[in-house]
Order: sequence, then C-alpha cells, then structure tokens
Amino acid sequence: MELAGDGRFEGEAAIRAGAEAPVAGLGAAAALVAGRPDDLMAACREAAERARADVRRFKSGAGLEAYDEAFAALNDATARAEVARNASTDPAVREAAERADQLVQKLLTELALDRELYEALQRVEPDDEATRHYLRRDLREFRRAGVDRDDATRAKVKELNEELVRLGQEFSRNIRDDVRRVRLDPAGLEGLPDDYRRAHAPGPDGKVTVTTDHPDVFPLLTYAKSGAAREAAWRAFNVRAYPQNLPVLARLLEKRHELATLLGHRSWAAYVTENKMIGTAAAAAAFIDRIARAAEARAASDLAALLERKRQDEPGAKVIQPWDSAYYADRIKAERYRFDSQAARPYFESSRVLQGVLDVTARLFGLEYRAVPGATVWHPSVQVRDVTEDGAMLGRIYLDLHPREGKYNHAAQFTLTSGRRGARLPEGALLCNFPPAPGLMEHSEVTTLFHEFGHLLHHVLGGQTRWAGLSGVRTEWDFVEAPSQLLEEWVKDAQVLRTFARHHESDEPIPIDTVERLRAADEFGKGVMVRRQMFLAATSLQMHDRDPRGLDSTALVRELHAGYSPFPHVPDTYFHCSFGHLESYTAAYYTYMWSLVIAKDLFQQFERPGLFDRGVADRYRRAVLDPGGGKPAAALVEEFLGRPYDFRAYQEWLAR
Repeated sequence: MELAGDGRFEGEAAIRAGAEAPVAGLGAAAALVAGRPDDLMAACREAAERARADVRRFKSGAGLEAYDEAFAALNDATARAEVARNASTDPAVREAAERADQLVQKLLTELALDRELYEALQRVEPDDEATRHYLRRDLREFRRAGVDRDDATRAKVKELNEELVRLGQEFSRNIRDDVRRVRLDPAGLEGLPDDYRRAHAPGPDGKVTVTTDHPDVFPLLTYAKSGAAREAAWRAFNVRAYPQNLPVLARLLEKRHELATLLGHRSWAAYVTENKMIGTAAAAAAFIDRIARAAEARAASDLAALLERKRQDEPGAKVIQPWDSAYYADRIKAERYRFDSQAARPYFESSRVLQGVLDVTARLFGLEYRAVPGATVWHPSVQVRDVTEDGAMLGRIYLDLHPREGKYNHAAQFTLTSGRRGARLPEGALLCNFPPAPGLMEHSEVTTLFHEFGHLLHHVLGGQTRWAGLSGVRTEWDFVEAPSQLLEEWVKDAQVLRTFARHHESDEPIPIDTVERLRAADEFGKGVMVRRQMFLAATSLQMHDRDPRGLDSTALVRELHAGYSPFPHVPDTYFHCSFGHLESYTAAYYTYMWSLVIAKDLFQQFERPGLFDRGVADRYRRAVLDPGGGKPAAALVEEFLGRPYDFRAYQEWLAR
C-alpha cells in the first residue's frame, strides 16, 4: 500500500472532442497519459517554460500566486509522467514518461538552488496562518536543498539529484517489468478456490502457470496445501528484479549518502527524517525498536501457534518458513476461530466492493460519485468518476484496478492534478491489481482498496485549498498514511460490510456471525504482522543510516532478519531488490506504523457515536482532510482530538 505522485498543475493537452464533461481542464491530464509519447514530452516542456515565466514574474515582484503556479506546473507534470510510466500499455509512452520526468526534475532542482527565487520568497508577507506555514515550509526546503551553499556545492547537488532520478526510475522499472512465472503440476493448486483453479487451467504440457502478480501469488500462498508449491511461488516473488537491482540499489544508497553529507547531514536517514513528524533518524530507530519490543511476546505466541498447527501436517517440523505463514494462519482462523476465508470470498465480488467504497465514503462525507461516460482513459478497464457535493464539482478520480502487462504491480494512489480553489479541480488515480469483475476478492484486498481510496479522498477533499502547494496530501510524509489507515476500519464493521458484501450468486448479505468471526480471526497474527513491518522499517532506515560504501545489502538484510523479522532469512532470495519503497519512501518506511498509531487514536472518535455519525465525520473532514497541508500534521490531529495524539489506542489494539 503506497502513496505516489505528489504533484500539481493544470493540463495542457486538449481534451478529445466530445469525450469529457464540460468542466475546464478536467480530463486533460488523463489525455496525456493516454496519448502519444511526443505529446507527453511537449506538455512537460510547456510546463517547464510556463514555470520559468512564472518564476521570472515572481522575482520581479508578482505575488505568491506566480510562485505557487510555477511549482504547481512542474509538480503536476512529473506526477503525470509517473502515472504514464506506471500505467500506459505503450512501452514508448513509458520511456517518454521517464525522459519527461527527468526534464522536469532537473528544473525543480535548478529552482531549488536559485538564490534569487529564495530571496524573493523571503520577502513575501503572509496574510493568513496557512500561507505562513507554506512559506516556513518552503523556505526550509530551499535551505535543505542547498540554496545557501557555494557555487561548487550547488553544482554537485544538481548533478547528484539528476543521477538519483535516473537511478530511481531504473530501480522501479526493473521491479515493474520483472514478472516471474512458476510452472506447477495441477495438484499444486489443491486447496485453491474453484474460480482460481478455473483461471489457471493446465496448458498443453499439463502444467499450470502462476505469475508473481499479486492476484496470482497471494491466494496461492494463503490456500495451497502443497508446501512445495507455496515455496516455489514465494521464492519467485522474492527474486524479482534480481540481480539487476543489486548494483542499482548500491548506487542509489551511495549517491543519497553523498548528497546528504554534502548538505551537512550525517546520513541520508538523518536528512530524510529532519522534515518529518518524527524529526530525527535516532527517533525513527527508537520508534522501530519500541514497536518491535511491544509486539515481541505477541509474535512469539503467534509463531508457536503456527508451528503447532504445521506439525499436524508435518510431525517434527522445527520452524515456520515465510511461505508457511499465510497458509497456517488461515488454517488456524478456520479451525480455532471458525472463520473460513474461502467461504467469505463469494461476498466480495470486485465490482460490488468498488461500489461499496464509493457508497460508504459518499454517506460518510455527503458526496456523490458520477460516472463519466466516454472519458479519455489510458486503458479500457479504467473507470472515471466525478466527485460532487450538493451539485458542486470537487474533482475527478480514475480507478485503474486490474493487472495487465507492463503496469505497476502493487497498489497506490497517484496524482494527476492537484487542486487550487478557484483555479482548477484535483484529479487523482488508483493503480491497483485486483481481480477483474466478476472476480472475487480476499477481505485483505477489500481492506487495501479502502486504504488506497482513503488517499484518493484526502487528495480530492484536501484539494480545495488557496494554494496548490498546500493541496491534498501535502502534509509531513509520515502522516499521509493515517487517513487511509483510518478508512480501513469501516471494512471490519458488520453493518457496513452488509451494505455491499453480498453473495455473488444468491445476493444474500454477508452473515453477521461471519463478520464477527472474521474480526476475531483478524486478531490472530497481529504480532507477526507488526514484527514483519518493523523488519521492513528497519531495513529501510538502516540501509540509509550509514556510509554505504562497500555495503553488502544482502548481508544487512540477513542481519536485520535475525533482529526483527519473525521468520528466518532464506538463502538465495533478495526481497530488497523488489522492495519498491526503497525508491519511493527511501529511509522512511516506518511511516506506516507511525501513521497507524495516529489512525488508531483518530478512530476512537468514530467508535463512540457510530461509524456514520455525520457530526464526527464533518469535524474530522474540516480539521484533518480539508486543510490539506495547511498546518503541521500534529496540529491537524490535535484540532480534531482536542489534545495531542498518543499511543494509548494503539497499545490497546496491539494487546487486544
């Protein structure tokens, strides 16, 4: 689950004749993603020229709007290029998108080091608190970028930033393009649902093929009775982008460290955490260790239960391997908690789940989602909705929910356009990999869809700000997951689920006792999950909190497995080569658990009066979502809670 593409600006390309609703600018961004490579490049060049002109105006005394529009143009241009390189079916468009992104990132670096621009921004007198926060934040980012350094340092910063963009693109491309295939005897699918087995019929040689795409590999790891089949799929999943990303990762780590130390920081982790809620790399490390210790006893209990269950199948088994975890957790949930996840799947048909997230959020926040027939899209499966409130347009969303060749292979929200009140409406996209209709989803996939939609909702509702630079999720990066994790809570409630979780054949709503058993079963494995998350967080942080010259990243992963992971390291696997967060979140994967602490605190406000209490929902929206990045995240949360956030709700959840 990931947030991506945090950018801003109005589309340049003309909307295809007759294809769009008559709202100025809407659809232009999608037309670029769906269009020709040359159009995408031309749009990025135009955005760059417009930004240069706005910067010149700002330096000459124009108001803050000129500055805001300059960076809006560039950030939205790079966001759209990111969507194109992750979603387009045309390799030429994906390649052009990488070049377009490099062009825009080069100019963003140049402007971040422009002393005249920095001095002009210092002269702006804010007329409200949000603008004051905007100026403080951006002036700090100029200094962090090195604007006040000597010419030689600034030249080196530009060089390093340009190389980091190229390396990051290469790292992500290698993950996206490396889809592995596992050939199995049909018996290897024993235990899988009937619809899965029908979709994986034997080929002419009698073998079935399973890919490492999420809709293929995760059901197999959960349901396949064959340990050999699970191991084969898990190993294939954990060697994606190997060996090609080992040297790319090494270069990324080296160049990040070089840039951070050039700018006066001890490490890249120190640099990255400085402008987050957590403040320092030391605080991030302490947080990771605090959570890991808190989950230690719970994880040990989980592992003992998993091993006990495995020994029913394999007497004398000594260890739970990572490919055992999901399968035996599912068995325990079925046998101990009487929750059969396969029996729940028929209630989660993918089109109904999508309608469910739309209906739930519409009811919660008083919204309406209107289909846009004939909208320009980059693939026929993409659905488009306009978001309205009391008849007024708030923005547009694009739902690209199913896997295909060459597409981003995880789940994330991407920006297309960041809004600015009175100028343009926000547009955003979900890129996910769920089974196409009438496919059946796991409850975990339902949770993922609600999570990612939480980012999309934050982008739209927070996209009505005075300045594009405060639009949507422009808060500290370690807060952005909290509103998404909060929305996950709605898919654990029986009455909420019964509004859309209906049997795909009988149309009966999911039974209340099934949901109650689901909730009870969901408590099992919590310790293992938290320890696994802390292993990922420690990997992310510690790879960046040292001088990486000569670092053996595989050896470090093996060492961190021993310290944090609930599972042993498996030789000849290289999960870090496909750990995409090492490119996007770099040292800050701790963000997910940090945000969860806050989300659990936020949710208590909804639990007491009821999940659809409009008074609480309106107060939450006004305090947390609508301001976008107009205040420090801690202030947004405190305004809603009436106090600073704390760990109590999280600790209660972990102990439950």
